Amino acid sequence: MTIHDEYKRRLTTPEKAVQRIEDGDTIIHGTTVAEPPALLEAIANRARAGTLKNIKIYSFNPQEHASKTYLTPDLCDCIEAYSWFVSKANRPQSAVGLTQFIPSYLHQIPRFIAENMNVDVTVTTVSPMDRSGFFTFGTANDLTSTAARQCKKLIVEVNRNMPRVFGDSLLHVSEVDAIVENHVRLMQLPPPEPKPEDATIGKTMAELIPDGAALQLGIGGLPNAITPYLKGHKDLGIHTELFGPGMVDLIENGVVTGRKKTLHPRKHVFSVAYGTDSTFEFMNDNPSLESYPSSYVMDPRIIAQNDNIVAINSILEVDLTGQCNAEEIAGAQYSGTGGQLDFVRGAYAARGGKSMMAFYSTAKKGQISRVIPRLRTGSAVTTPRMDVNYLATEYGIVDLKQKSVRERAEAIISIAHPKFRDDLMKEALRMHLM
Repeated sequence: MTIHDEYKRRLTTPEKAVQRIEDGDTIIHGTTVAEPPALLEAIANRARAGTLKNIKIYSFNPQEHASKTYLTPDLCDCIEAYSWFVSKANRPQSAVGLTQFIPSYLHQIPRFIAENMNVDVTVTTVSPMDRSGFFTFGTANDLTSTAARQCKKLIVEVNRNMPRVFGDSLLHVSEVDAIVENHVRLMQLPPPEPKPEDATIGKTMAELIPDGAALQLGIGGLPNAITPYLKGHKDLGIHTELFGPGMVDLIENGVVTGRKKTLHPRKHVFSVAYGTDSTFEFMNDNPSLESYPSSYVMDPRIIAQNDNIVAINSILEVDLTGQCNAEEIAGAQYSGTGGQLDFVRGAYAARGGKSMMAFYSTAKKGQISRVIPRLRTGSAVTTPRMDVNYLATEYGIVDLKQKSVRERAEAIISIAHPKFRDDLMKEALRMHLM
């Protein structure tokens, strides 16, 4: 039987494909751009019709296809939703307990899936099959590839717009149980519009990045804001959790070459990608790009093999001891840990490596300081004070490594908004930090 015969034998409709799912099954679906819209809709329709009950669906950073299908409130009695990273799509459900958040480091999730989970079904979007019989995981390797290889039933949604990606991203047709085709436009996830403060923060961080450094840019607008200010750099490399439009621009302008990388030289390594059509077109069949699961890309031991790596992430608030919260607002889960601490630790363990955490000094149009005396009782500590390296706002950048509690409090206050500094200093005195 030829690979084309194998393909045709597995090809079916979304409705027939999801008939393979049984009551009580545990399902994992593709991440972000790899969410399979037709399959998720078919699953939701079965649940809504009463022919599918007591299923569990696991996600990471779910997006619009999830929010419009199985995350709708009317299905909460027959679908239990779990998430390793909360997003706009499931934040309301998380706030009232309809989505269960699972705290986890991203590099550990594939191991948990492989060793501790009983995954019945994985559904994800893949790129078209090539002449050798291989699909690729496209924009989502992270935990998706591990789930696909560990599950009992694998159903893929082929989309000709999903880029074909190299690295550990190949999936052979013989590994797939059912195939559906749905050639819709991929989800468009452009970076947020830049804020006025981004230029100041981006320029400040760019000055600390040497030529030849490897880059990791985390989720959110601020990490991506640095890319316009790296145009004068030479031979930068990429080893990152997220690959996006700003990095494409640096590659196309010859700033990122990967020639100086000590791990995967000349290759741009990532685990998840986001962006718009132009990003996906750039990625398609591009041999300089390689994707690997998060168990590899985000493993601090692997990250540390990249000399001069600079990890850039964002946080929501920091207290005067240096504890960073990047995932909760007012006690409610806003996002998740993701790969932040993985890269903070891995980067600092690398020869010449460093990590930077960027944030705006205020929130609520300047009414609230993001530098606070202490994190609220019960708040998540995404990055512990001992791990924090550089902190950056529009008022400067400071290095907390090996600073005493007094020195770090003074440094953190120096990058707070000026109108909050006096009160912060008084609180530091009350806390016996001074």
